[in-house]
Amino acid sequence: MTHPEGSIDMLAALREQVRGPVLVPGDEAYDAERNGFQTAWRHRPAVAVGATGAADVQAAVAYAAALALPVAVQATGHGLSVPADGGLLIGTRRMTGVTVDPGARTAWIEAGARWDQVLRATTPYGLAPLNGSAPHTGAVGYTLGGGLGLLARAYGYAADHVRALDVVTPDGRLRHVTADSEPDLFWALRGGRDNFGVVTGMRVGLVPVDRLYGGGLFFPADHAVDVLEAFRSWTATVPETMTASVGMIPFPDVPGVPEPMRGRHITHVRIAHLGDAAEGERLVAPLRAAGTPLRDTLAELPYAEGGSIYNDPAQPHGYSGSNLMLRDLDDRAVRTVHELAGPGAPVPCVVDLRHLGGALARTPGVPNAVGYRDARFILRVLSPLTGAGLDVVRAAHRRVFDAMEPWSAGGRSLNFIYGDGTADQVREAYEPADHRRLAELKAGYDPANLFRLNHNLPPAEATASLRRG
Repeated sequence: MTHPEGSIDMLAALREQVRGPVLVPGDEAYDAERNGFQTAWRHRPAVAVGATGAADVQAAVAYAAALALPVAVQATGHGLSVPADGGLLIGTRRMTGVTVDPGARTAWIEAGARWDQVLRATTPYGLAPLNGSAPHTGAVGYTLGGGLGLLARAYGYAADHVRALDVVTPDGRLRHVTADSEPDLFWALRGGRDNFGVVTGMRVGLVPVDRLYGGGLFFPADHAVDVLEAFRSWTATVPETMTASVGMIPFPDVPGVPEPMRGRHITHVRIAHLGDAAEGERLVAPLRAAGTPLRDTLAELPYAEGGSIYNDPAQPHGYSGSNLMLRDLDDRAVRTVHELAGPGAPVPCVVDLRHLGGALARTPGVPNAVGYRDARFILRVLSPLTGAGLDVVRAAHRRVFDAMEPWSAGGRSLNFIYGDGTADQVREAYEPADHRRLAELKAGYDPANLFRLNHNLPPAEATASLRRG
């Protein structure tokens, strides 16, 4: 890399200021610092800063601004969408503090904390965060992207429960952002994710939940269409206390996969119900009747063990995928998904069809940038990048989403755009009016477009045309 004049001295000064590591290509720990859960794409920054606190983040942002280096942020690396080549990468995985206020039913969560770390802090008080299906994901990035969790139909998006945020904006300021102190920025961060700075911590509301009825029903491939159709009709009957999804998964033939599923294509119904086992059993009876399950793990369990419902893989791997919000489904729609993304798909596809509605459909008391709340389902499709090439995988996914357009609600979920999200996909994560407002706020808070390597909004020079349009 060719360093701008004076930048070597500035790098030395940055190393003096920052408590965490400051690394450049060739340094021994550089690869470990830049790598994350997503292995198909990796950041390749000119400088990587392993932040230990807000002061480290401020120093890193000031350094990047002085040299006009674009900034990317990474905690666990699940949410990487555009790899940062050149520029500056701020890693927050060392910032793992979690503090619970049981009286106020809130938790303060630092930027690098994972959901399993948050759960360990909240569980002793009988309280729960609105975490997702995978406990090893980063809490802050997940929440800023909306956050569609295990209790979503009962309590809404995780972003709806954010009370305050500490964020280092492109000017190097550490701002404490609330609905009262900076309402525009507070609206934008909750859904706009990493376009306006580096969130170093957030305060979230907790809910009084310590147990739920949950688990899964695992059906063989020849029951898939019957199970999908049963799930579609069943969702019209269940209360908001029930959050559920159905997936189609090609399980590998490897040790660690339970024997009934190993090497088989499985249809997996996932259940998270805020009620006792007797009520849960009554509610899921129509799904059990859709076929003969190979495995049934439904039971009452501690909320802290909710990660067992989806049992998402915890090992880093490479994958690509996207999603589509759906206004409704009929039997033709689920048969289309099965035909194009099921066992006969041209590439192995992991399909996830989640039931929305309930509290997700309601605008929170303090609105945010999370849109498409009228969608009734979300369809997520991803594929591992271990066999077929990326172009083949993208084409297969495109056929699925194109075929599902008749049922589309017009948008996507930001958190479910994987690996290499295009500008069009990111734009579709917001309703048009919200996207225009985000772009105008971006021009005000980040006129130099410093934060442009993640799920980015239009650069500042493009916002004039947006305003005219």
